[in-house]
Amino acid sequence: MAGQQFQYDDSGNTFFYFLTSFVGLIVIPATYYLWPRDQHAEQNRLKNIRKVYGRCLWYRLRLLKPQQNIIPTVKKIILLAGWALFLFLAYKVSKTDREYQEYNPYEVLHLDPGATVSEIRKQYRALSLKYHPDKGGDEVMFMRIAKAYAALTDEESRKNWEEFGNPDGPQATSFGIALPAWIVDQKNSILVLLVYGLAFMVILPVVVGSWWYRSIRYSGDQILIRTTQIYTYFVYKTRNMDMKRLEMVLAGASEFDPQYNKDATSRPTDNIQIPQLIREIGGINLKKNEPPLTCPYSLKARVLLLAHLARMKIPETLEEDQQFILKKCPALLQEMINVICQLIIMARSREEREFRAPSLGSLENCMKLSQMTVQGLQQFKSPLLQLPHIEEDNHRRVSNNKKHKIKSIQDLVSLKESDRHNLLHFLEDEKYDEVMAVLGSFPHVTMDIKSQVLDDEDSNNITVGSLVTVLVTLTRQTMAEVFEKEQSICAAEEQPTEDGQGDANRVKSKGWQQKNKGTKKAAKSKKKKPLKKKPAPPPLQQPKQQKQKQANGEVVVKEEDEEISDKGSESDEEETNRDSQSEKEDGSDRDSDREQDEKHNKDDEAEWQELQQSIQRKERALLETKSKITHPVYSLYFPEEKQEWWWLYIADRKEQTLVSMPYHVCTLKDREEVELKFPAPGKPGNYQYTVYLRSDSYMGLDQIKPLKLEVHEAKPVPENHPQWDTVVEGDEDQEDSEGFEDSFEEEEEEEEEDD
Repeated sequence: MAGQQFQYDDSGNTFFYFLTSFVGLIVIPATYYLWPRDQHAEQNRLKNIRKVYGRCLWYRLRLLKPQQNIIPTVKKIILLAGWALFLFLAYKVSKTDREYQEYNPYEVLHLDPGATVSEIRKQYRALSLKYHPDKGGDEVMFMRIAKAYAALTDEESRKNWEEFGNPDGPQATSFGIALPAWIVDQKNSILVLLVYGLAFMVILPVVVGSWWYRSIRYSGDQILIRTTQIYTYFVYKTRNMDMKRLEMVLAGASEFDPQYNKDATSRPTDNIQIPQLIREIGGINLKKNEPPLTCPYSLKARVLLLAHLARMKIPETLEEDQQFILKKCPALLQEMINVICQLIIMARSREEREFRAPSLGSLENCMKLSQMTVQGLQQFKSPLLQLPHIEEDNHRRVSNNKKHKIKSIQDLVSLKESDRHNLLHFLEDEKYDEVMAVLGSFPHVTMDIKSQVLDDEDSNNITVGSLVTVLVTLTRQTMAEVFEKEQSICAAEEQPTEDGQGDANRVKSKGWQQKNKGTKKAAKSKKKKPLKKKPAPPPLQQPKQQKQKQANGEVVVKEEDEEISDKGSESDEEETNRDSQSEKEDGSDRDSDREQDEKHNKDDEAEWQELQQSIQRKERALLETKSKITHPVYSLYFPEEKQEWWWLYIADRKEQTLVSMPYHVCTLKDREEVELKFPAPGKPGNYQYTVYLRSDSYMGLDQIKPLKLEVHEAKPVPENHPQWDTVVEGDEDQEDSEGFEDSFEEEEEEEEEDD
């Protein structure tokens, strides 16, 4: 009776299959993810941007950092060894013989499949004489020959071979386990149990436990949950948070506490150096007892942050700690922004008056502090100090210039080359070229805004309570690109023309300059030109009556008849003209109806295309994973290479409220489309909002654009609709049959009356 038989691999052949697949599953993904990247590419990138970013702190630290060539070399050696082992195992697998082969007695006897019985017997005698054990032959081979001879000559053996593939009948199915037999050997049982116990009872629980303990301490953005709790408490406690209070709360993060973060350090020299910096900075309130904001680690972080904003020189022993703190600040400020937004949402969802939402000023101060931290500037310092070779003394020369009032980066870019060179005359040619290169690398972003209501019949009609979608299209260029375009336009306009026209062309504002509100008001206050009235149609010309003074009365009568006939012909012409005018009016009405239908169809198609585009944008956002590496930020005093990111949100400046939550734009390289959604106001009317685009790295490059919304009353819900009047097919048949019976009865009554 057939059965099943399990056996371990004594020769080790099947174990090679398992080992080859196991090594391949490890080596192939590890090579893809862990193979060291080309270091020459990074070096070439640094060489290409040296002219612009050569003076940045992060660039100098990158060059001074020792090249870690040992780790990439070790990775390559380990991966190459893994590939060598994988290829060796694959070679061994290819050379192993197949354990299961189909039994063929003709092959054992070295005969063709069509051999006769006499040929079989003759071959059997020859082989038995050769391999018989009594004559010094191989016993195993002799048994195989005898079995093959019986399979070809004995009827029962031949039947078993044809049906079951073996002359002895059905055999037990054997399954080979891809593990060597020495693993289950009784001699090695204690060693195997020790290895299994160490792997699954010690190493695995320790690894999983350490991973779990670490994961529960951090949020999704790799911020300590304790830090989030601290920020939530103090943001809720201080609704209007000014810059000093914000700096104090920021420094209270647990990332700076050595108890919760091993990377944070505290030295014995801090007790001497930190008080010295406090005396130099001044204005630090140490009397409040608000743990953890007044703990030693928090005080140290706050002092080093303030020293960075003031661009003070600190002792060398504190430089490493300051760099560690500054690297953490952008992510911590983003976490604080998330906390503020969550508290605002909670305040809107609750009806309790005691729950107060954080103010809009607290949110904007967080964004402002991020810019200050990256650029190493205090709150009310000029954005021009972000440029190289422009210090406090040089900045006074620029800002106190009587001819040109330079207060922002845009003002400096909008100057002519000669005026700019004269303004920065205190710089040498090399330094001036470096300033111009850095100035040209600064971003210039333009916003295009379009508000609509998606998933509605009339997307342009905003009603009370509808979900408004504001599509913001961001286009990024550099100041150099915009400046070249402006120069070409100005050169084309300043061709030899009249003096008055040349002066007028010079007055035109640049593309990146904000339009003054006064000009807008002046433009609005212009009186509209009166519409020209259509001239009235001229009166019909009547025929001149030529009255001849003659004695003969017949002539007078004839002239009167002619006048009457002329009047009759004129009346006929008037009627024909009226008919033609009415026909034209009918044709014009038809044309206008057709034009309205075409416009309506075009509007429907446009709305449908916009809806499809919004759906495609959502699908792309879900499927695509865009890189957050956009453009490096020029920062003189930030210790790490920072990427250029932005915040986009809508606010109501009049009510000082946040309309839509800030969207962190981290993928703006050249062009980006962002959808901001918020519910429409609860009352109809005209509303004035503002769209803000704020940088998280640069000062003075924020963009502001007004947004006007006209909110209408919501359409009433229809009580009856033609689509709701559904009739069952059986009812229709009954109605038709009843109508047919009534008509038939009426016909019969009429026939009886006639009779």
